[in-house]
Amino acid sequence: MDEQPFQSIPRGQQWGENWGYGWFRSTIIVPKEAEGKRLVAMLDFGSEATVYVDGIVSGAKDLNHHYITLTRSAKSGEPFEIVAEAYAGHSNSQPVFGESQLCIFEEEVYQFFIDLECLYDLRNHLDVKSLRVAEIDRCLTQVFAALDLTLRQELLGENVKECREIMKPLLSCVNGSTAPTLYLMGQSHLDVAWLWPIAETKRKIARTLSNQLALMDEYPEYTYMQSQPYLFQLVKRLYPELYTRIKQAVKEGRIIPEGSMWIEPDTNLTGGESLIRQAMHGKRFFKEEFGVDNEMLWLPDVFGYSGNLPQIMKGCGIKYFGTVKLFGTYDNVADPFPHNTFLWEGIDGSQILSHLLNYGDYYPIRISPSFLINQWKDRVQLEGISTRLTQFGHGDGGGGSSRDDLEFMRRLGNLEGVPKTKHGSPIEFFRDQIEKGIPDAKYVGELYYPAHRGTYTTQAVIKKLNRKAEIGFREAELWGAAADHLNSRVYPYGEMDRLWKVLLLHQFHDILPGSSIHRVHEEAQLELMELNKDMYNMASEARDAITDGESSSVTVFNSLSWRRQELVALPNGVHGIANSNGAVLPVQLHEGVSYVQLEAPSMGWSTYKTEPEVPAVPVLSTVFASESHMENEWIDLGINEKGEITRVVDKETGTEWAADCCNVMRMYRDQNSDFDAWEIDRRYRLAPVELNANAKISVTANGPLFANIRVERELNHSTMIQDIRLLAGSRRVEFHTTIQWREKNKLLKVDFPVRIHTNESLQEIQFGHVKRPNHASRPHDADRYEVVQHKWSALAEANRGFALLNDCKYGISVNDNTMSLTLLRAPTWPDETSDQGVHHFTYAFTFWNGAFLDSPVVREAYELNYPVSLVPGGGGGTHSVLCIDQANVIAETVKLAEDGSGDWVVRLYESKGASVVCKLHIGLSVAEVSETNMLEEKIAEVPHEGGEVMLRLRPFGVKTLRLALRKA
Repeated sequence: MDEQPFQSIPRGQQWGENWGYGWFRSTIIVPKEAEGKRLVAMLDFGSEATVYVDGIVSGAKDLNHHYITLTRSAKSGEPFEIVAEAYAGHSNSQPVFGESQLCIFEEEVYQFFIDLECLYDLRNHLDVKSLRVAEIDRCLTQVFAALDLTLRQELLGENVKECREIMKPLLSCVNGSTAPTLYLMGQSHLDVAWLWPIAETKRKIARTLSNQLALMDEYPEYTYMQSQPYLFQLVKRLYPELYTRIKQAVKEGRIIPEGSMWIEPDTNLTGGESLIRQAMHGKRFFKEEFGVDNEMLWLPDVFGYSGNLPQIMKGCGIKYFGTVKLFGTYDNVADPFPHNTFLWEGIDGSQILSHLLNYGDYYPIRISPSFLINQWKDRVQLEGISTRLTQFGHGDGGGGSSRDDLEFMRRLGNLEGVPKTKHGSPIEFFRDQIEKGIPDAKYVGELYYPAHRGTYTTQAVIKKLNRKAEIGFREAELWGAAADHLNSRVYPYGEMDRLWKVLLLHQFHDILPGSSIHRVHEEAQLELMELNKDMYNMASEARDAITDGESSSVTVFNSLSWRRQELVALPNGVHGIANSNGAVLPVQLHEGVSYVQLEAPSMGWSTYKTEPEVPAVPVLSTVFASESHMENEWIDLGINEKGEITRVVDKETGTEWAADCCNVMRMYRDQNSDFDAWEIDRRYRLAPVELNANAKISVTANGPLFANIRVERELNHSTMIQDIRLLAGSRRVEFHTTIQWREKNKLLKVDFPVRIHTNESLQEIQFGHVKRPNHASRPHDADRYEVVQHKWSALAEANRGFALLNDCKYGISVNDNTMSLTLLRAPTWPDETSDQGVHHFTYAFTFWNGAFLDSPVVREAYELNYPVSLVPGGGGGTHSVLCIDQANVIAETVKLAEDGSGDWVVRLYESKGASVVCKLHIGLSVAEVSETNMLEEKIAEVPHEGGEVMLRLRPFGVKTLRLALRKA
């Protein structure tokens, strides 16, 4: 820093530029007047700043921290060098350099005002007719009579000391035996990105933790909990000296690394396997760096909590759950959540002891008598609990506690009229609750957040990139494991670890939901596009290692755990395909590309011979299309002048499924009272935007393998090109859609009203599905007017059903018999360009006859999302790595174990909500099979014979197996 050219800056001068940082430096000499006193620097750069004192990161100037203590006992003539890195912001409004001051801190006066505020705030929140208030009023009258504010320095100090003696007896009064207890948790919520970019978060975490370490130097009783290992990793890399101090504080029990997951992810949109990896990487980091094993999942600010999160927590060794969010619904009027401390039961029956905290006055969360009194009064659970968990400290942008908080905490351990307090780890609260007895309160299913419903849709590109990345990891891990075992290709453990952490970072609850500023979204898209490129290249290289590269053959790879037949585009130069029996397969040419339908085994591959010329294969086409009609063996569709579906006839039964036109585009004005990117107002249907323009409709394919109708139309200021596609022999109708989106504050949905009578809908979530009302009979039913899904949603009667599938759309509303898939939004805050541009996505519908348990909906949704891969070269015929004999059991993940042992890890789940016994066939030589938890730690040996394993799964149960293989 000495080599940097500094220049003087006058007060009132603007400085910096958008996204920039400025460095400021000053050297001060302690004046003789400060001898023995606390000396502080009150700094004003016009913005937040990281402050270094004598080369050490010592704290921050931020919204809740206004000065830096240089010394608590100054020595005349002692020098201090202060250097600060300040953020210039990004709002096109330069910060203004203010007046910084060196101040002597009159400690006795400060303590007096804390005492005074403590009593005054207390009396204002008690029964005005109580004896306690009368005594406080009498005491404060005496204090004001004794206080002489005309005095200065030592004389004022002596005066306020006398006043403190007057207040001391009332500050010493304690509660009776029935007073509740609040467990106080020092904490700072730090959004990894939100209204600032990740580059600023790198500074925010240093400011936050240096603030807290400075407080610990003065308050030895103070402990601070910090979540998100990613933030610790930033400090480790960027601030090594600070990280050394953090490690020592953790060792001493002063800083508590807790929270379990790598970052605080969204749990609505993030896939099940990703949530497991969040816990795996998070817990591993804290264990390796600090020797601690996390027990609590802390997600204070996430926009709803998946119904399968309890099973994931339990499988990852997480015992407790805590959040703040459910009691803060902003402008949304909602049915209040009924519990504070309860057993949360997930869709599989797993139970987790959970506690919901209250914000209080939002941020900063400042300790005071009124804050603690209201923390108890604001509880919704009036019986069965005598304790609550309470966080304090500035958050959202970090910062943490201030000195005022800790002074109040010293006075409020057991002050009459205020709940008693204990300070420490949140784990102590949960253990104490277990010792006292868990309340007779249980909540079953998802913790639906009745707000921020727009986050299921906003920033559609990021959501699509996340979905594709999760699929890419599945492909790369499965084929990477196969190539490692069968062809001795080294599995890229290190690169896989790095790439997973990139994905986990971008599942943060303001990045994946799309609720950040433009720069955050722009950087996230670039990072995720690069991640997808790396991931799919890795998967491709693994498949290439399995094949021989010969031009006379191609091999089709299928990562799903059942045999499937799929339409595949042939590579350039290949015009025909023959199967293993030499039979030439039919080919369809479409827009210059040759397509063929190929079959591949469960989690395996099949090799086909290539033909240099287009084969003349006589085939009777069973799929046809005109501009108003499309059909195959199973489905008869009618299409109108807008590209809407007027008729959906099941040719097997003669049933008409459409209750009205389907595939109807609906646009609405999307204007919210606040939180534009987050919210969809419940009254949005009252503000439709007419979409009356007819479409240009043309037939672009007409068999023998598939038919395709192209729909081109205007949607207000936007344009859409949609290919409606139906394959021969399929019950799935696909809508391959491209929209040039040019709207502002608009919402686009597509409606499918069908002839189904039911009072609930089904939506896929992680490792299963949930049932939700399709009506508004009661407040909580009405609150769920927009819900989250993963790959499918369905309406089902006992003997039939209809489902919508998607490849990247998470928001949906279901009203009576109409499913409305949410396609796009266009909020203008905090990202004024949100979702503008070109969007490519596919949705589809399918229907079935028979019970839901026997329906194809889960497999159809997977097949829409997980294409097969065609690779040049032979793969030695047909080989299946793994297959399962029950259709409702899905192998979600196959990978090599994290410990580098070479063991395989297989994760399966039951998808339909049914108990099942299934047979798993492993197409490799198995030496040993073990059941593990989700962190791949062995639980028990599992019998196996001839590569077959019998498994029993509960409804929606997830099971993880570890396979020790014999070398190929």
